[in-house]
This record gives sequence, structure tokens and C-alpha cells, in this order.
Amino acid sequence: MLLIHCPYCDETLPELEFAYAGEAHIVRAPDPSGTSDEEWRDFLFIRSNAKGPHYERWRHIHGCGRFFNAVRDTVSDRFLATYKAGAAKPDLASLTGGDQ
Repeated sequence: MLLIHCPYCDETLPELEFAYAGEAHIVRAPDPSGTSDEEWRDFLFIRSNAKGPHYERWRHIHGCGRFFNAVRDTVSDRFLATYKAGAAKPDLASLTGGDQ
């Protein structure tokens, strides 16, 4: 069972409390109607699909209901950090011991 820490509730709870909400830090175009079809496709569907540490967005659906960001290692499925939405990305080197 995965345990996830909600940075708003300050509790570590089972994954069933949460919902995955996609890759974190994806920036929407300021004027979507001015983007090409290829740019809009990339925004909607193209993701990094990293092997190793990956920035993700999660929602605490059975708690505070808020979205937050996490760094999860896709190989070990271990959460390295969680942080509030809008906060700066944590440095991967500090989370992984500098091996990334």
C-alpha cells in the first residue's frame, strides 16, 4: 500500500484517500485559441513519462479536497516529497542524494 503525505492536512494516509491528477507543472498557453493544433495536442497529451523521480499532481479527495504536488520515483513507486500547489519544485539532487 502506498502512503501519501498531504502537505495541507499534515497527515500521511493510504493512497485510497487520494486521486492522481497528472504530471505537475504543466503550463497552459495564455491564449489557447492562438495555439496550433500540434501545440494544443502536446499540451493535452504529451508528457515526460520519466523513469525515476517524476513531478506529479495529486488531490486529497477524501480529506481537504485540495490539489498538491509530489515527487514520486516511478521505479520504486516511493514518494520522495510532497509540497503545496504553487510552491517551487524541490531540487531532485537533494531528494535522491545527487544521483539524478
